[in-house]
Amino acid sequence: MTVITSTAYSRDLGEELRRLRETCTELGGRAMAIRLGWDPSKMSTIEHGKARATEIDLVQFLTACGKDADFFEEFRRRYAKAFDEYIVQVPDNTRTMALAEATAKTITSYDPRSVPGLSQTPEYADALYRLGGFIAEERIPTIVQFRIERQAILRRHDRPTCLFYVHELALRQQVGNDQIMEDQCAKLLFGAPEIRIVPAHVVVPSSGCVLWEYEKAYPVAFGETDLAKVFVQDPGAIARTRLLFDHLDEVALDAEQSRSKLAEYVSPPREEFDGRGPRLA
Repeated sequence: MTVITSTAYSRDLGEELRRLRETCTELGGRAMAIRLGWDPSKMSTIEHGKARATEIDLVQFLTACGKDADFFEEFRRRYAKAFDEYIVQVPDNTRTMALAEATAKTITSYDPRSVPGLSQTPEYADALYRLGGFIAEERIPTIVQFRIERQAILRRHDRPTCLFYVHELALRQQVGNDQIMEDQCAKLLFGAPEIRIVPAHVVVPSSGCVLWEYEKAYPVAFGETDLAKVFVQDPGAIARTRLLFDHLDEVALDAEQSRSKLAEYVSPPREEFDGRGPRLA
């Protein structure tokens, strides 16, 4: 067993092993370690994704859980990349992202095209997925529900500290009807995470990303497209991500200015009945 830095994916697969032990055996971690002839600390580090288990370790563990050779091969294939600094997953795989997000101490994100998922209303999320056209319509309600359930981390007593940079162009894009957009902007205005608006005229050459930071693990940079989810722990990439957020801190409106800007979208100017000009609704 080689002790190395954990990753978002190694912690996810370690959690999967723990769930297998709990659902397929009646053994606690210490009892399982004794059965396998392991030191209890070895069991803990593997299940927390802090150390790479050998193939023999995995065979012993999964056999004790009653799993067959096909299950072992499928898990071994995934586990082989668990500690890589770059992890690429298919878009439908949401478990690693959800775990990485839920265990973060701080979350910083930038999105140039849409409202961050942790701040979306159900109606906005539904309309956004329907605009894409690449998700089967019958799957959209389930995906939207998962996105909204993720927001529960913002209501915890130990919730992460969040800072979301949103480009103003994302607020100008019509997702759903006017009421959906106004309600979405109201959620940004009155929600818990701090929102910083990047003015419409500012060009930021980035497709957007998220930085998760932890108390006892290395930071993880995350990005996603319609084709893949990417988790990165390469120190150089993390440094570049921090430079991006440093730049956004310089060009974005401050917190108070951002609230004022959001208020404009919640109560947009409308023409007076007598034609005398715009007013706030």
